[in-house]
Amino acid sequence: MLSSLPYPSHSHFLTMLESAEESYPSVHSAGRMVMTDLLKPEEIKKALDAFAAETFDPKKFFEMVGMKAMSAENVKKVFQVLDVDGSGFIEEEELMFVLKGFSKDGRDLTDAETKAFLKAADKDGDGKIGIDEFEALVHE
Repeated sequence: MLSSLPYPSHSHFLTMLESAEESYPSVHSAGRMVMTDLLKPEEIKKALDAFAAETFDPKKFFEMVGMKAMSAENVKKVFQVLDVDGSGFIEEEELMFVLKGFSKDGRDLTDAETKAFLKAADKDGDGKIGIDEFEALVHE
């Protein structure tokens, strides 16, 4: 169960996310992209609404928000927005809150959804998703 792992709490993660948003309000002022620089807000909302009560399917979600049609370069920019701690990887604890990276209204993934997402993307088995693994999952 994820709650037993020694990772930051949900509130700590949200504080990190909010701090990143305050520090990087737009691509123009700070050099860091925000999700709406890359994706249409109405497509994000539609995809989030579709998975509000349904089991999260990352491939379907990425297609709904328009990422499958994006260039590899732009998908990697989305990855960089989602990599809240800037480690170069999306770790399991970040993955649980990945939908909040698309919108503050995004829900948390369940433990099962988080593990399924990680399993689908983590091709080298290191327990985290690298930028190339993320891009490959989006374009699968």
